Order: sequence, then C-alpha cells, then structure tokens
Amino acid sequence: MKKLRIGMMGLGKIGRQIYTLAMDDERFEIVAISDIGQPKILAHLLDVELGQTGEVNLEGNYLVSNGLRTRLMSADQPSEIPWDVFDTDVVIDTTGQFRSAEQLQPHLDSGAKRVITSVLPLGDIDRVVLFGVNEGEIQSDDRIISAGSSSTTATALALQVIAQKYQIEHASVTSVHAYTSDQSLQDRASGDFRRSRSGAQNIIPNITPALHWVQKVLPAINGKMTAYALNVPVQNGSMLDITVSLQEPLQDLEEMKQLFVDAAKANPSLIGVTEDPIVSSDVIANPQSILVDLQGSMQAGSKMFKLLSWHESLGHAHRILDVVACYASLDDAKQEEVA
Repeated sequence: MKKLRIGMMGLGKIGRQIYTLAMDDERFEIVAISDIGQPKILAHLLDVELGQTGEVNLEGNYLVSNGLRTRLMSADQPSEIPWDVFDTDVVIDTTGQFRSAEQLQPHLDSGAKRVITSVLPLGDIDRVVLFGVNEGEIQSDDRIISAGSSSTTATALALQVIAQKYQIEHASVTSVHAYTSDQSLQDRASGDFRRSRSGAQNIIPNITPALHWVQKVLPAINGKMTAYALNVPVQNGSMLDITVSLQEPLQDLEEMKQLFVDAAKANPSLIGVTEDPIVSSDVIANPQSILVDLQGSMQAGSKMFKLLSWHESLGHAHRILDVVACYASLDDAKQEEVA
C-alpha cells in the first residue's frame, strides 16, 4: 500500500490523537489540516498531546513534527479547502459539525477522493463502518463514510461477541459517557433542555444514535435493543452498562466471561479484558475499542446478565485510521485486478 495522503478538518481532541498516531505510522502522511483555531495554540495543544514523545514546531503555515510537514489552513466550510492542491487521498472530518451527505459532499467537490467522518451521520450516507464488526462489507465506490463513534463501536463489538454464541432476546444499553466539547461548563440555553445544563455539574440523560446504527450493522439484534446515554462530569473515560436477556438459560456466568477472554485473545487490538477493580481514569489512553470489566459482570436469574465495559477516545482514533487503511487496501486490490 502506498503512503496515504490524508487531509483533516478539525484539530480537536480526536483530531490531535489521529495526528499523533499517523505521525508514527509509515502508512499515512497528514498533508494538510484545516482548523479555525490560532496556529500557535493548535501547535501548543499538539505538543501537550505528544507529551514527552515528540515536539511540534510551527514554521510559517506548516506544522512540523518528527519529519512530518503539514500545511495548516483556516476554513469554516469544507467547500473552502483546496484538497486537490494537496493531492489528498482521503479527508478525515473530525469537526462533528458536518454529518450529512449534503454537508460532507463539498470535501469531494474540493478534490478529496473520499471523506470519513469521526461521528455518526445524520441521514443516509454511503456507509457506516464500525471496525471489527462490518468492515468486510465496504465497497471501493463508497465515498462518504462514517467511522461511527467510540461508544457505538464498543457496544457493537460486545453484542457481536455474545450473539455469535447465544440467541439474544433483548439487550438494554446505558452509555455512561464523559462530557463532550459541545457541552457548556455552565448552564447555557441551547437547542435541548437537558443539554442546556452544565456538563461539569450534572449527570445529563441523553438519547443515543448508537441504538439505530448498532442494530443496523448487527441484524441478529435488530428490534431487540434499547439504549440510553448519560453524560457525566468526567473529562475522559466512558463506560457501557449492558444488560442482556438470553433466549436460553446461561449455565454459568464464568462461561460468559470466558467468551470475552477468548475474544480478547483473538482480537487483542480491539477487545481487552481486566480482572482489576478499575475506574474511569484507569482506561485513559487505552487503544482498544472496548475493555470488558470481568469483576463488574453479574448474573441476574438464569437468562439475564449484566456486562460492564470501558472505552476511551484513543481507541476510536485508532479505529478511524483502521477504516482509512481498509479502504486503501480495497483500492489497491481493485487496481491490481485492473492491471
């Protein structure tokens, strides 16, 4: 696979994590980034993200780090960014502001060959890819793609592991999620009553789009799932509380735990397990999509059990780049067939 030329729109937390990961990965080259932030502050925040592992310098309009030289631009809209000038293979949009096909299409019109958003979409797009679950369904003509979200991928992975062995009657998921950058620190009127309240002071109930997309990529649980989200006053580290009712009795909770131990051995980059009594801060910087809390799992009756698991945004950053690499491999294979 040739080195992929990546453009990015948005250099918030997930954008900085993607930049840091790509910087040390020979498969990728970040050629251009668009963000409306002040360049010196953006470079400083990247320095903070890298910690002691590297240094970012601002040289004119370029971010320079570890041999990576990236053009820095400022644009409010995808249509304002000349991706064709940078011969961009794929754009990763991490702004969270552009979520529909109509909003993301200008990236393609501006010269990007493909665009991948870091959030769940609004409406239909070419494909939603939850890596580890449905990446085998991608097509080379997909142009507007979502890489899902951290909690959506974690939920889908957990339910996929269970559904591969057991018939699920119903799954109820509560996503206990760290507060997000679109929440205010103080009460502030917005478009939603609950999200108008301070994210730093309150547990805030929310609906979650993960409910729709997990059922769409996992037909085995379609129509058998409910889900809700709680944003809590924690900066990093999120938890899933999954209650599953099975059609047949579960012989022993240890059998279910072993199922995830085996899944972690088979897919160590995606799934982890722990016997430790961890809390949310212990999962910070975990690169896996889901860390199953074996101590926090319990059986309730013969057919029902509860599974606790953890996830963090770095795992999502890894999966976004995994999705990018999947499409690149598919494109390479198609070119070889033509040749």
